[in-house]
Amino acid sequence: MSTLSSVAGTAEVSPHDELYRRVIWRLIPLLGLCYLTAYLDRINIGFAKLQMAEQLSFSETAYGLGAGLFFVGYILFEVPSNLVLEKVGARLWLARIMISWGILSGLTMLVTQAWQFYLLRFLLGAAEAGFLPGVLFYLTGWFPSWRRARIIALFMIGLPLSSLVGGPLSGTIMTFADGWHGLFGWQWLFLLEAIPTVILGLVLLVALPDSPHQARWLSTHERQALESELARDSAANPSQQTTFRDGFFNLKVWMLGGIDFAILLSAYAIGFWLPTFIRNAGVSDSSTIGWLTSISSLAGLVGMLLVGFSSDRHRERRWHIIVPFLIGAAAMSLSTLFAHNAVATVIVFAIASCAIMGAIPVFFSLPATFLRGQAAATGFALACSLANIAGLVSNSLMGWILDLTGSSALALLCFAAALLLGCLLVLALPSHQVNR
Repeated sequence: MSTLSSVAGTAEVSPHDELYRRVIWRLIPLLGLCYLTAYLDRINIGFAKLQMAEQLSFSETAYGLGAGLFFVGYILFEVPSNLVLEKVGARLWLARIMISWGILSGLTMLVTQAWQFYLLRFLLGAAEAGFLPGVLFYLTGWFPSWRRARIIALFMIGLPLSSLVGGPLSGTIMTFADGWHGLFGWQWLFLLEAIPTVILGLVLLVALPDSPHQARWLSTHERQALESELARDSAANPSQQTTFRDGFFNLKVWMLGGIDFAILLSAYAIGFWLPTFIRNAGVSDSSTIGWLTSISSLAGLVGMLLVGFSSDRHRERRWHIIVPFLIGAAAMSLSTLFAHNAVATVIVFAIASCAIMGAIPVFFSLPATFLRGQAAATGFALACSLANIAGLVSNSLMGWILDLTGSSALALLCFAAALLLGCLLVLALPSHQVNR
């Protein structure tokens, strides 16, 4: 049996397991592929930097600011985007998001000055805003809470896969396409990696049903079975909140934003800066850097599947976040000791990636345990918005500290400390409500 089926259907014996496997195969590979391209278009700037920073005379601070401005646009439009999705449906809105961000990512190849770089990164963030929380909200309309950690893990495989595939792919494009038809390798990188995003956006318009009721590949009995499971889940938690106000002015949502902030400080440090760390450790070839970067991505993929599956099987959420946080903090701290050793750098960041990425699907199963409807759409988006401030902080702080000290150690230690503080926020969440 494939990994997809086994992970999706083992945690709880149910008469509907086979039905859920069918739903998973219909939805998750497509959405996961979309997320792969989303994250690839977001972080390929880390590989492009290896050429474009020198060719365009960008300092580390300028690169860090540009990489971080993506998150300003992302943060500002996250909640409005998810509220629109809740009104118009996932099919139309997710397709719009993908097509617009694909076009803007491709246009980055035309950048010649810093202000153009800043503007396009901001617009790219605004265009992509709402994709991740939109999908997470969409999945609550298909799967009950006790199935969601493993489902989210399967969907979010696209995140580590984007680096697993994107690292070697980006390095190869930059190495072998450099100078082709008068364009630099980094320009080809933005152009070629944007095309699949636009194509997938068009596929969503045709292939994605807004809800089980619109899924033509389900029988009437199967639609009723899914709706019955969701109704049973909702009835099990009658205290779920439903309005925009419930989602926005909710202390637990803001706490979740803080927890995800801690995750993303380290995740973005690895995603955006690992190619630079490996180069600074003594590896100069772009293709080799791409392959070495993919090792941490593979570790992240394994961590997401193992931790997400374990969390659903044990119906436990808090310690499935806290333990990975502790391991991730230790690995991020240890990485400062091996800045000039490429092998050790790759190993330590692989451990960090496995732990930190492993916590992500468990974390994203939490909001819908106490929110639904418009409150869930708002809560998912608000938590993501607060967390993505980390993208601006992580990249800007890393670039500034590198320019100031020539070392990434201080920034990495700050990110490790944030994970430890995140553990306290996780402990503050009521176990009886989140462990479902």
